[in-house]
Amino acid sequence: MKKIILLLIIAFVSCNSKKPTQFSEEANMEMLIGLDDSKITLKEVIYEQKGKKILIDVWASWCKDCIYGFPKVKELQKEFPDVVFLFLSVDRSNPSWKRAIDKYNLVGKHYNLPEGMSDGEFVNFINLNWIARYMVIDETGEIKLFKATDASDEKIKEALKATR
Repeated sequence: MKKIILLLIIAFVSCNSKKPTQFSEEANMEMLIGLDDSKITLKEVIYEQKGKKILIDVWASWCKDCIYGFPKVKELQKEFPDVVFLFLSVDRSNPSWKRAIDKYNLVGKHYNLPEGMSDGEFVNFINLNWIARYMVIDETGEIKLFKATDASDEKIKEALKATR
């Protein structure tokens, strides 16, 4: 009986450790709100950056861990000037989101996920249960780092340094 339980645990862990390399079509079609209140899909945002590495920072103005991570993100921006920094806010309040961008002097591409942290195809696809959340997309649009929750995680730098 112990062997069966152990095998089930191993099977469960190995099934859950598989990391996607592409966004689902539903996640790609998630509608994002721009700073000018325009609407654009995640797929279009990623496509606009084709040929460049992208660091995605999923954050919110009310998130202490996100705010503590901003100086580390700024260090990454200095170390990797050719990387596109895509900030996806899960704020439900556009004024709070926009004020936080100014307050923390966040430089990069900015969009809001209007359904917040708990709803929406993108947050469901990435199984968003904690922010800050960092992802790295390579020049071809492939997900190279699916999950990091600390901007100083060495896996972020490894993914940003990796060549195609």
